[in-house]
Amino acid sequence: MQTKIIRGTLAALLCVLFVGLVVANSRATRLAGFSHAEDAGDPWSASQTVQPADLVKELAAPAHSGEPAVVCVGFRPLYQGAHIPHAVFHGAASTEQGLAELKEWAQSVPKASNVVLYCGCCPLAHCPNLRPAFVAMRDMGFTNLRVLILPNDFNTDWIEKGYPVEKGK
Repeated sequence: MQTKIIRGTLAALLCVLFVGLVVANSRATRLAGFSHAEDAGDPWSASQTVQPADLVKELAAPAHSGEPAVVCVGFRPLYQGAHIPHAVFHGAASTEQGLAELKEWAQSVPKASNVVLYCGCCPLAHCPNLRPAFVAMRDMGFTNLRVLILPNDFNTDWIEKGYPVEKGK
């Protein structure tokens, strides 16, 4: 009986220690300034990302500076509710139909075009749309392709920050 108690206590202590190490590592990673773009599971590199404030500046720059084509690859209700000004919608990239619509649109776009993909349906780590869209366009040969980093969602990381939006369409 006493052995079971000791084993149970040791197991609980090991669990607490493990969770503590995971939390400490996560906190250290955030404090060191690593972004989500550096997660090993993402198909894009840090240089293939753009932060919301930087995209706002790009979109406000004079037209001759190469304003990016912004593509919402999320769900239609999200796009219709509010989206980045001049962004286009070509279907949710997590569906076969949405991915086919995106590829069809991309066929007529020069491969060197400045393209920014975004979704914002949920936390970026769980987004079902961005990764398939990025991989499809990268595999089609797009060389200036970036992902808008919205760690939480479009509402939190764009709308609540006061960045410009359009509604409808």
